[in-house]
Amino acid sequence: MRQSVIYEVTIQYIGTLNDVRKREPFTVYFSNLKRAIECVQTNLAINGWEQKKVNYTAVYRALKSKNKFVCDFDAMKTKFFQVVIIPKTLNPKLTTLGIDEYPTLKK
Repeated sequence: MRQSVIYEVTIQYIGTLNDVRKREPFTVYFSNLKRAIECVQTNLAINGWEQKKVNYTAVYRALKSKNKFVCDFDAMKTKFFQVVIIPKTLNPKLTTLGIDEYPTLKK
């Protein structure tokens, strides 16, 4: 099977407002990093947030060095949400999953 990488984009709600208005994290998957970043930037722009924080260079470098990109968004000194982008491997190489061989009696 061929291995491929997909990108998990999660919007996590953080800060004190999350205590008042509980919201579940929103997760979506993309097969193309550029498309994932464009989608995040578009939605940030539509809703009036600064989209310059999430750019291809910043995301690519963070994924290469830390294997994770995290960016917090705040307004009026209050954190509202964070964008998290993580690469995930589809069809990883098969392993033994840590299962040992069946014990047999030695003759």
